[in-house]
Amino acid sequence: MKVLNAKSKDLKTISKLLKESLNNQPIEVQNASHLHGLAAGLKHGEVIIQGDAGDYLGVLNAGATIKVTKNTGSYVADNMTAGTIIIGGNAGYGAAQYCYGGIVVVRGDAGNFTATMNKGATIIVLGNVGAEVGTYMLDGDLMVVGNAGENFANYLIRGNVYIRGEWESLGHNTRLESLDEEDIDKLQAYIENYQFEATPEDFKKIVAASEKPFYH
Repeated sequence: MKVLNAKSKDLKTISKLLKESLNNQPIEVQNASHLHGLAAGLKHGEVIIQGDAGDYLGVLNAGATIKVTKNTGSYVADNMTAGTIIIGGNAGYGAAQYCYGGIVVVRGDAGNFTATMNKGATIIVLGNVGAEVGTYMLDGDLMVVGNAGENFANYLIRGNVYIRGEWESLGHNTRLESLDEEDIDKLQAYIENYQFEATPEDFKKIVAASEKPFYH
């Protein structure tokens, strides 16, 4: 595995080295917490960030696998279309916003406005989430193992929201729906694939109450 030490280096330099190195081996990046926009727009390869990452990690990800051993700043995976981003710790404000596809897994907590306008990605948070999470969600899956803040799934349009814990309040245009066999199989696959302890039947499913959320 090739290792890039980002200490005292700017984003342009590290991004160039990263793209030149992404062949058939994973690339480890160290000391990258000061870099905002790292690993943006990658179409392939595997990047491992040792330690914390800055804001806008993996924006416009189009097929790469990005793993962070600790925490990320704000807006991780913004506008992602494909690929996988796995965060070993916590994610900041606005994680996984406007994603069209791919998978984002946060093993810790995630901040306010996580999964806003999700358009088709699978977003899994093993800890707690803040307020307005899943707001204006259009498609895809949002799975929260912990608790949620105020206005959870606010103005939900389409897609599936699953939560094992509790919420401070549900947002507009939401209703609870019973899990079916397809939901249970899907949740079990997520649990097995990303290796965390949970039971599918413990989750509650939230869906849109109306196809016209702004008039509900």
